[in-house]
Amino acid sequence: MMEALRFPWEEDDDRHEVAPSAFRPRAKRRSGLSQASRPQRKPSARRRPSVSRTAATMPIEEPVATRTTTGHASREAARDPTAGRVVKGPQRERHEPDYMLMAAAVALSALGVLMVYSSTGYEAGRAGGSVFDEVSEQLVWGLLGGLVLVLMMRIDYRYWRTFSILGIAVAVVLLVLVVGPSIPPLLQPLEVNGATRWLKIGGLPSFQPTEFAKLALVVFLAHWLARKGTDVRSFRRSLIPFVLLVAVFAGLILLEPDLGTTGVIVLTAFAMIFVAGGRIWQLAMVVPLGVAAVAAVVLMKPYMLQRVAIFLDPLADSTGAGFQTFRSIYSLAYGGITGKGLGFSQQPAGWSVPAAENDFIFAVVGQEFGFVGGMVVIGLFLVLAWRGIRVAMNAPDTFGGLLALGITAWLVFQAFINIAVVVSLIPMTGMPLPFLSKGGTSLVVVLAAVGILLSISRESVTRGASAHEDPHRSRGHRRPHLSRSGRRDPTTDPTT
Repeated sequence: MMEALRFPWEEDDDRHEVAPSAFRPRAKRRSGLSQASRPQRKPSARRRPSVSRTAATMPIEEPVATRTTTGHASREAARDPTAGRVVKGPQRERHEPDYMLMAAAVALSALGVLMVYSSTGYEAGRAGGSVFDEVSEQLVWGLLGGLVLVLMMRIDYRYWRTFSILGIAVAVVLLVLVVGPSIPPLLQPLEVNGATRWLKIGGLPSFQPTEFAKLALVVFLAHWLARKGTDVRSFRRSLIPFVLLVAVFAGLILLEPDLGTTGVIVLTAFAMIFVAGGRIWQLAMVVPLGVAAVAAVVLMKPYMLQRVAIFLDPLADSTGAGFQTFRSIYSLAYGGITGKGLGFSQQPAGWSVPAAENDFIFAVVGQEFGFVGGMVVIGLFLVLAWRGIRVAMNAPDTFGGLLALGITAWLVFQAFINIAVVVSLIPMTGMPLPFLSKGGTSLVVVLAAVGILLSISRESVTRGASAHEDPHRSRGHRRPHLSRSGRRDPTTDPTT
């Protein structure tokens, strides 16, 4: 089934048929002639070592299924065992997914449910409610996300290429609706803490369109860059459309405003075009424009200027504007090496970290499990990054490699920004920690992205990327840092 599958965008891909000698039918021997009556061949003055005696004396009839095909090959010919393995496009035989990647994602999700229970149970008990009210909702979203992960893992990731244009169009429409006017009860953008990031459509649960926009943009960029090929080095045909597309997404998200998500999208997009083969000097030209845009946004928003001042001196206003930053740092310090234990995230005098179950959940991890627990979380994200990059390098085609790289970069950049905010390495910005922060939309979309990553890993080369990489691919040759799967292999192709 997989070997006969063809997609519309693979019409120009390199296709060839591999017919190993073991599958070539030999000609039938003549039964009417005895050994003595057969004509004797004259001894050859020069013997060819590469041709066997059987191949030299008997004709080989090439079956129809072993000839190079053009257009759509029949499924019967592809399933014929005597015709050899017919390779259409860059598909490989599927195997088991990357269980280490799956284990890291499941472990982070389970730890997230535990941390949401720990950070919300105390306040719910003080208010007279049930300590399981908040965590039960997160648990339901986690189970739903697990089902989506399994479903995405079983679906061929190439199908999402067909819906890439539709997905990015829907993402742009949703981002416009978030910053647009409210039309109750049909359309209601929700404002929380001065930012409009949630959207409620009719009777459906509220969700964050930015989470869906991240995945839609990664899928579309992987498809678009794969179609560009070597044209990705062109300034007019690639860099200008790329910058315009990313600018549209970044501008809509800045209107919410959400500077952290904007940074994640921009970093992920530039990582993808760099790996696809974009020229470094062209990408460097865009950096000053991005810095100027961020500076303009910060200058126009007084509270962002205040956050920059708090970042420079967190203790200057510990009871006012710097309250959240001060509490997060104090929480990490109060946890020590091994932490205070599960459920003991309350600091002396009843202090707690604001938004502990969302943006600052890493501070709760540090206080309850200490430095050891924080390093475990960081280690799981490093495992996720390692396995994701490995899947990208061993992907069967350029689209799969770019898609895996984009998903990995998105998750790693978002986790790095969230943790950097908690430990005050960068100015404060609202950014959920993937897998751990409370929120159904974020958890389901992140697990869906991991499911696509696992789908790509099912067709990767288990022995490593070095067996099928182009030995001459490098930045000096201006080629992408990906495998050249799907092309002719001189070691297995009898026609070369």
